[in-house]
Amino acid sequence: MDNNKFNSRKPFSFNNEISYSDGGIVSKRVLEKSVGNVSLFAFDQGQKLSEHTAPFDAMIQVMEGEAEIVIGGEPNHMTAGETIIMPANIPHAVNAVTRFKMVLTMIKA
Repeated sequence: MDNNKFNSRKPFSFNNEISYSDGGIVSKRVLEKSVGNVSLFAFDQGQKLSEHTAPFDAMIQVMEGEAEIVIGGEPNHMTAGETIIMPANIPHAVNAVTRFKMVLTMIKA
């Protein structure tokens, strides 16, 4: 597999495809298309993506650990197996309560 490329037609587990980095955030692109992207992230405890907006809808699926996803100022405590949709143009932020992994799906069209 290339650095940020996943082999199509072969099964894989998201949790096994990315590793944590002490004090950091690691990202890996799973799919990249003109209509949207799917990315895998691993956050070390305490790491965050500060509040920002995006011009398209996005969905977070927590694969491992715990996170706080803030959407429009409202915090949402999430654990492995939970999913949340972040609407376009609404401020949102991601905070790692523990080390956690997530899949981010962004729909541009």
